[in-house]
Amino acid sequence: MAGGSSPCIFCQIASSSTSTTLLHNDEKVVAFQDINPSAFRHYLVIPKQHIPTVRNLQRRADDYSLVSHMLNVGQMLLNRDAPQTVYRFGFHQPPMNSVNHLHLHCLALPFIPRWRQIKYTPLGPVGFIEADKLLKKLKPLTPNLYDCSDELL
Repeated sequence: MAGGSSPCIFCQIASSSTSTTLLHNDEKVVAFQDINPSAFRHYLVIPKQHIPTVRNLQRRADDYSLVSHMLNVGQMLLNRDAPQTVYRFGFHQPPMNSVNHLHLHCLALPFIPRWRQIKYTPLGPVGFIEADKLLKKLKPLTPNLYDCSDELL
């Protein structure tokens, strides 16, 4: 949970301490409908572990795996509930995030109302970052297996 006196609402949802209906629940994440949907279908996928924002993620295998898993869950849910629709997946970056618990927005378009698309438009380092772009930033660096200096003779 977030430190201090008031527990994080998403931590409460992740621990099933609320009446929120879960669309998905596994060892790493839960998913549920956004309470203020911006699109035809609007789901949130959150990690069970409290991670405040995308800025707390690093270029390491665990973080890459978590975000990849979150995206896979979101894609599975939208493919099930809104097939043959245009999707958008991403995260708000501080200060544009509304809850300080990492959450993936899974949107099946169209936006409702249309003006809400502004909230989900990439605006550089403080706006919305699409999930695939975040994954590229988090992908761990691998050693070059063909580095000539290590070549066997």
